[in-house]
Amino acid sequence: MELVLGAKPPYPGAKRPVAKATARSLISKVGKLDMESIARRGIINGVAPILILLLLGSPAAAQNPTPKKSILENIALCNGIDRTSPEPQIDGCTAVIESGEHTPAAAIAYNNRGDAYTAKADYDRAVQDFNRSIEINPTNAKPFNNRGVVYLKKGEYDLAIRDLDEAIRLNPDYAKAFVNRAETYQKKNEYDRAARDYDEAIRLDPNLKAAWDGRCWTRAILGQLQAALEDCNKALQSEPTDAATYDSRGLTYMKMGQFGSAIDDYNSALRFEPKLASALYGRGLAKLKKGDKVGSDTDIAAAKKIQAKIGDDFTRYGVQ
Repeated sequence: MELVLGAKPPYPGAKRPVAKATARSLISKVGKLDMESIARRGIINGVAPILILLLLGSPAAAQNPTPKKSILENIALCNGIDRTSPEPQIDGCTAVIESGEHTPAAAIAYNNRGDAYTAKADYDRAVQDFNRSIEINPTNAKPFNNRGVVYLKKGEYDLAIRDLDEAIRLNPDYAKAFVNRAETYQKKNEYDRAARDYDEAIRLDPNLKAAWDGRCWTRAILGQLQAALEDCNKALQSEPTDAATYDSRGLTYMKMGQFGSAIDDYNSALRFEPKLASALYGRGLAKLKKGDKVGSDTDIAAAKKIQAKIGDDFTRYGVQ
């Protein structure tokens, strides 16, 4: 599984870490993790079909033929069959790793366990697992992508870009890595570079909703308003309940001077994410433009309670 902008938490009820140090800081829209299948599903990058044979042929399995069903169950858990919480996946991957520490299956299991630790916001353990996956198989782009996502979540943007550069070098068609690098460039306020990465992600995978939303936000900040509006509309066609995209389109309408439409979109964003600071602040500014000072003051105060310096972000976006 992968983390991208707009990605929902992989486990119902899982903690959703703070994702942006910008106005959208309460949306879990950072990065897309890439989890691999070992045996159950049909299979990312053509690697997994042989791994069940590798695992069942490992010394641990050969010494004791009776627990084969258990091994299969652990593989399924490590593949993410149980999404109620990260713990079953961690346990399953740990069992796979213990069955053959240096096998290709273990490399995938470390990657997948890192995914589960990321879902728990246990970033140090996640990095350790992605490191081990890379040590076993340094030609696989996915753990580089995933480790880059963790660094992005930790605010270590230069490390994130280094890993995402490597993921893209290993797999130039890796659309999700381009989205993650674009998000990192957004964090560094390098919006032109972010826009180029979103362009490439969309070229590679036109159905990647996160790329359309991310490019909408970036284009709105750059002042490419009609193009931003088209990108947000495209994103909402595939996920009409996404707060972040309504937030992006609200910013676009604000910069277009269409304050009533901006309020409508901010209302929609807040219906799905009631504590989304950027939507509260943007709605407050739009209300002020419409002459509703009381409503404006209420929204702006609520936004600043969540994110004290949010006004600085909007100034940077060209909206005051």
